[in-house]
Amino acid sequence: MNKTRCPWVGKGKDFYDHYHDTEWGVPVHDDRLHFEMLILEGAQAGLSWETVLKKREGYRKAFRNFDPAKCARLTDAQLETQMQNPDIIRNRLKIYSVRKNALAFLAIRKEFGSFDAYVWDFFGGKTKVTKAKTMDQIGTTSMESDALSKDLKKRGMTFVGSTIIQSYLQATGFFNDHLTGCFRHKQLK
Repeated sequence: MNKTRCPWVGKGKDFYDHYHDTEWGVPVHDDRLHFEMLILEGAQAGLSWETVLKKREGYRKAFRNFDPAKCARLTDAQLETQMQNPDIIRNRLKIYSVRKNALAFLAIRKEFGSFDAYVWDFFGGKTKVTKAKTMDQIGTTSMESDALSKDLKKRGMTFVGSTIIQSYLQATGFFNDHLTGCFRHKQLK
């Protein structure tokens, strides 16, 4: 059966279909997955999501399965070795942001009990459902991404601009930005 998907999904690419069909837009309540998606969305800056998805397993191996406590303890020497790792995006600022963001993430978790509680508070605990029919009806930023980005930067995170955070919020189900013609839109209401 042919399924109608959002047009950003890579045509004929099973890994992309799988990501769209099973993960993108599904509400997240797991702190480790929140951290993973923040790091991956930051790694995407200036690149395509397809590039990041292809390197996801490499990132998981390089950065301790995105355990923020383990990432916070990475040394400069350990981070420098990742500059030679072809399985991740070899950008020094993005690599070092993993440790910096892990430290801020842990501080947020300590203050709020979980990162999940902190971030869902920006949405009153509920997913916002978009009723867009075309991609140009979906914004690259929102009031929520602006506010969250500003707060994360204030808390010391990097690679968390409003556009990056909007992508994170879409991927982790704070927005249901599947187009109305996509089969997943109704499933995630």
